[in-house]
Amino acid sequence: MKYRAYTLKTFKDIPQISKLTPEEIFDIEVVGEVLPFKVNNYVVDNLIDWEDVKNDPIFKLTFPQKGMLSEERYNAMADLIRNKASREDIRELSNKIRLELNPNPAGQAHNVPVLNGEKLDGIQHKYNETMLFFPSQGQTCHAFCTFCFRWPQFTNLDGHKFGMKEVEHLIEYLRQNPQITDLLFTGGDPMVMKATSFKSYIDAILAADLKSLKTIRIGTKTLGYWPYRYTNDADSKELLDVFKSITDAGLNLSVMAHFNHINELKTDVVLEAIKNIRETGAIIRTQSPIMKHLNDDADMWAKMWRKQVDLGMVPYYMFIARETGAQEYFAIDLESAWQIFRKAYSQVSGVCRTVRGPSMSATPGKVQISGITEINGEKVFVLNFIQCKNAELVGKPFFAKYKSDALWLDDLEPAFADKFIYQ
Repeated sequence: MKYRAYTLKTFKDIPQISKLTPEEIFDIEVVGEVLPFKVNNYVVDNLIDWEDVKNDPIFKLTFPQKGMLSEERYNAMADLIRNKASREDIRELSNKIRLELNPNPAGQAHNVPVLNGEKLDGIQHKYNETMLFFPSQGQTCHAFCTFCFRWPQFTNLDGHKFGMKEVEHLIEYLRQNPQITDLLFTGGDPMVMKATSFKSYIDAILAADLKSLKTIRIGTKTLGYWPYRYTNDADSKELLDVFKSITDAGLNLSVMAHFNHINELKTDVVLEAIKNIRETGAIIRTQSPIMKHLNDDADMWAKMWRKQVDLGMVPYYMFIARETGAQEYFAIDLESAWQIFRKAYSQVSGVCRTVRGPSMSATPGKVQISGITEINGEKVFVLNFIQCKNAELVGKPFFAKYKSDALWLDDLEPAFADKFIYQ
């Protein structure tokens, strides 16, 4: 299949768009001026049920919805569009709203390291063992998720983007920080890169013979949004050969695949793509945030984890949507997220219980909701660090006062103490 992208300027060319009302089309135009919008022909033709589009999870995953902006912000943008305002005025309001939507959740900008006095804007180093690398050629995606916490990467919002070309800086930083065992290629989506570009990074890393580096990870949504990347694209074989060069070198290759709904696993081409990746020796680990309107269904999660294991993948994380962008539209309170996780977890066998969650990637680290209980007559959340800036806190439980409408770590107060253990 030949790739075709649809954006805010071209989405009306989608044949199935006639299934929507004029009001729904206008909603896409309004919200799409603020939150990045891109979808492709594979998603449109294979993953969305256009006969029940208003309830379709993949439609809500990819097409902007009116509820993703507050009424005040929606009306302000809608008025400009109705009055045929200039692009400059629309862009000015758009950027104003974007800055109000927390474009830097969990202090991402504070994780950017310095090498020999130079700030490395294409790297984040939050945890001792893991470094994130944002290759400049991989800072877009085959389609955009409406919940994406890295949505500023796809906008003209200056000062909120990550990206770097210089592999020499990457390698030198790894040499100077031998505690780093895992290098994560992320974005955007690094698998939008041509195989030759990705190969240039990998060849340089392998040639550097970094003894401390054990794992290369690739964070990608391609299996869900464009599985042809590993089957029929012109350079699919070359890309798979690069994967094999990593495993042949004795490194672990983990493809961190984002599957947000079981419907993304229903096509023949995604099954073929999974098989092709696994044949290179790579391990595919799966993850997704839990979100209202999309996947707040324990039975679906259980079926999805089981299906993923049947296909040879490893369920890895259930996240809680970060406090950015359209969080209010997707947000599920922490208690409900834990109840859904627990109900799904209880339905699957041990081979599926590799999954961890629900987890918040907050400023101090990845905080898991381990449960809700009562201690000395007080109802509390039991929390645990799966990962933490302060490695000494990993695995150490702590408690927060129960709050029924809490959506994020910052909504909670410490229980049995004046402050949380990380403060």
